[in-house]
Amino acid sequence: MISTVVSPAVQLWLRSQVDAVETLQFKLMGRDRQILRGHIPTVSIAARRAIYQGLHLSQIQLDGTNIRFNLTQVFKGKPLQLLEPVPVTGQLILRESDLQASLDAPLLSNALTELLNTFINSYNPPDQYPPLNPSTISWQQIKIDGQHLTLKGTVTHPQTQEILVQIDAGIQLVTPQHLQLHPLQIQLNAHAIALEPFTIDLGSEVDLKELTLTPGQLMCRGCLRVIP
Repeated sequence: MISTVVSPAVQLWLRSQVDAVETLQFKLMGRDRQILRGHIPTVSIAARRAIYQGLHLSQIQLDGTNIRFNLTQVFKGKPLQLLEPVPVTGQLILRESDLQASLDAPLLSNALTELLNTFINSYNPPDQYPPLNPSTISWQQIKIDGQHLTLKGTVTHPQTQEILVQIDAGIQLVTPQHLQLHPLQIQLNAHAIALEPFTIDLGSEVDLKELTLTPGQLMCRGCLRVIP
């Protein structure tokens, strides 16, 4: 019953969480009587070339533990649903080509635009640089060079000429919940602005253990809680 009902339900739920995936492997670990009470002690997941909300991910390895799910409804043919938050540990690899392909995804492009606005507001530049919104900026290129990121884009606005934007930032993990951008510089057309170190709060549900940038690739390892 577990192999014919529970495993297919888990696989269907996993595939429903992504827009596309090239390969997806998973393994349920636990005793039959545990799973038949709606409790999966551990699920190990390995995926390659997945797309999640427009974000391209080259390689994912995850372990979810103490998973409580709606077993009774699953037996009736209903979709699997999580009943409690699930702690997940694992490793994620993002290649430069993944980030380049993800620049049009609202989840990433909106976050980058919000970050740029924060930089501009902290500098308080002249009036020719109005607040930006996702509809006025096009992110075009991202590069990873060691511990350094370079991001380029173009701003269009009816009241100004086209503005070329470039962000250059070193990135490092300073606590399990915080990333620091330093050194940090933004360039608006020919106007370069050096900024103070900037800290990004990842939130209380994230617990990063490692963040490594090598030429053309970013790897992170840690834990997070998946909220139903």
